[in-house]
Amino acid sequence: MTSKCAWLIAGLLSLPALVHPAQSAENAAGAQNRKPVMITRFFTGPDGLTHAEEIEAKFAPGGGVYDLLSNSGAQIRRTPPGRTNDYHTASRRQYVITLSGHAELVLSGGETIQVGPGSIELAEDLTGKGHITRTVGTEDRVAILIPVSDKK
Repeated sequence: MTSKCAWLIAGLLSLPALVHPAQSAENAAGAQNRKPVMITRFFTGPDGLTHAEEIEAKFAPGGGVYDLLSNSGAQIRRTPPGRTNDYHTASRRQYVITLSGHAELVLSGGETIQVGPGSIELAEDLTGKGHITRTVGTEDRVAILIPVSDKK
């Protein structure tokens, strides 16, 4: 590591020590008012239909990391407005994170879930009737797909 790089890293690491105590209190108060990060998990129920539940990503106070399920590889998918993928099951367990555009997910029980930029889904409905995915609005939907491995 070059000495310039080492000085830069050391300087960045010392920044939290320079934060004024009042600023730290403001940050703590702001952390309590943060919008939760939600993941919509959809899965096949015992009835063979797709169901959904909300999972909140839990972070340590003051920020931190929420570990996703083990994964490898990723894809970016673009779908044009008006595209409908009729009833289908997820091709694999995967996170689907919408970067731009909007879609509707119609579950086999009839529930419709609206997704847009920042929406996170965990697709686990590998069997049964599945769901419909419909790109809505006037722009392409761009999403990143992150496959989930069976490793813990």
